[in-house]
Amino acid sequence: MTRLTDRVGRSSIASFGTALLPQEHGGPSTAEFVERVDRYLSRLPATSRLAVRAGLFSLAAASYLTTGRSLARLDPAERERVLHRIAALNPEASAAVEGMKVIGLLANGADTYAAELLSRAQVDDVVRPDAELDVTRSADSPSVITTDVVIVGSGAGGAMAARTLARAGLEAVVLEEGRRWTVEEFRTTHPIDRYAGLYRGAGATVALGRPAVVLPMGRAVGGTTVVNSGTCFRPPEGVQRRWRDEFGLSLADPDRLKTHLDDVEHTLQVAPAPREVMGRNGNLLLDAADLLGWQAAPIPRNAPGCEGCCQCAIGCPHNAKFGVHLNALPQACAAGARIISEARVERVLHGGGRARGVRARRPDGTAIDLLADTVVIAAGATETPMLLRRSGLGGHPRLGRNLALHPATMLAGRFEQDVYAWRGVLQSAAVHEFHESDGVLIEATSTPPGMGSIVYPGYGAELLHWLDQAPQIATFGAMVADDGVGSVLSVRGETVVRYDIAQADVAKLRVALGAIGRLLFAAGAVEVLTGLPGAMTVSSEAELQEALTRTDPRNLHLSAFHPTGTAAAGSNDQVCPVDARGRLRGVRGVWVADASILPSCPEVNPQVSIMAMALAVAGELIDTR
Repeated sequence: MTRLTDRVGRSSIASFGTALLPQEHGGPSTAEFVERVDRYLSRLPATSRLAVRAGLFSLAAASYLTTGRSLARLDPAERERVLHRIAALNPEASAAVEGMKVIGLLANGADTYAAELLSRAQVDDVVRPDAELDVTRSADSPSVITTDVVIVGSGAGGAMAARTLARAGLEAVVLEEGRRWTVEEFRTTHPIDRYAGLYRGAGATVALGRPAVVLPMGRAVGGTTVVNSGTCFRPPEGVQRRWRDEFGLSLADPDRLKTHLDDVEHTLQVAPAPREVMGRNGNLLLDAADLLGWQAAPIPRNAPGCEGCCQCAIGCPHNAKFGVHLNALPQACAAGARIISEARVERVLHGGGRARGVRARRPDGTAIDLLADTVVIAAGATETPMLLRRSGLGGHPRLGRNLALHPATMLAGRFEQDVYAWRGVLQSAAVHEFHESDGVLIEATSTPPGMGSIVYPGYGAELLHWLDQAPQIATFGAMVADDGVGSVLSVRGETVVRYDIAQADVAKLRVALGAIGRLLFAAGAVEVLTGLPGAMTVSSEAELQEALTRTDPRNLHLSAFHPTGTAAAGSNDQVCPVDARGRLRGVRGVWVADASILPSCPEVNPQVSIMAMALAVAGELIDTR
């Protein structure tokens, strides 16, 4: 296994740390920085560690080429200038520097604020105990199991499908690649260990393109619902009608889908975030929208009992966020379903044109065969097409294509007074003013300190200056409804996501950033942090618009949390790998019930859409038996 913790690797981390967060200006000691970064890097998959190692070595080489010395041998001001110079060379160099910066700030920030986060995790009582689940670790499972139906994935789609099928009297087994986490672990585990353990690839998944898009996806019993923000919007009726009319997806007919949407909201106990809990970050957004006359409201969330500790993204330490591991999965188990955790499904078994079950692997590589004539794939929009291809069921030309990500960007505002954006609800309030007209949904959102610090400008003394002002920073983000231009590929057996954002969606991002800037200034920000080269901070709307006009789209900082569409469902067999009832074309007994079947971007956070469509697909499955 390639390691970054050898002498050369640690030396490279140390050298970069002296430039990024110099101890001379209040940063951590070199030993602290190396230990913090290494703690995270050791959790990355081997391919990601190799990429980080290459990035660190390229920065070291660039330093030698520009100065003749290593970063560690320069004085703090020179180090800062060198990083700026390297980042300005070309988009690739800028991406390398910014990628290393993200890792450094994530690891350093998580450790710096660990005591505060753990204290807040333990200050309030647990709202509800861990649910009773019939979970068996794959290491303790028999190697051959016969059942009626196998569900691959325990997240939003898989959980609702399992509940429906179990309640219909079918023997259902759910397979989950991740493990089960407990609320006690969320209350006591170091933030960086929670982050690395709860996300696929330790949270380092990136969609390759210009610009690259950070794409974190949950991997645990309960899937991404364990780590999402708890936002629960219904898909707009216009989106439902488009799925019905343009793709022939009759399951999405608004009159028909309403029953399932009602069921989902009841299951999740959805209610608006209370203003007294959401914190100052969300209230600033609502007050600014009111001043501008823009439509805005608290976000509906599945978080009954939430007291606003802002740790949704690393597992709720109070079990207040009501993910499917606390409702749909225990309901499925109560009806007889079973869950096998830590089992990665290698392929779907099939023969004679129909499903025969699945083969999964334990962490030690040994196999488990689950024999069933019905298989429901709910592995998510990046993993579902990969599983089908590994299984010899990936012949449809559109499988793995049509990927929409709902790309997100953000700005931050510095205020004269304390905001403490991370003391409140992680995602609390939304502005809908530009949603229907421009496909832009603005949300007040903040992550635990260090986990969303990319917007902080500069390196060295400049960066540390901004980090010191973190309590005065408010953060607003926006997502844009994008075209399905991405794809999921297999490169040497590894999942690779490719996404080059469409020009029309770049225009939407500019609208989004301009609107966020107006909100921040209306809320009272004295300056806005843009993260844009050449205009890292601006003090007026005019300056922001000028910066946006001259910004190369490749320099935008984008993230995404909502991959959809890679196995679109609909009536057109040339366009949709999955038919209008949720069945994979070309084989009997294989169904798909996750985000991959949504034919286009749902234009809102997709949890409710996925769960409602999974209910619809499961209902169709039952009707065919």
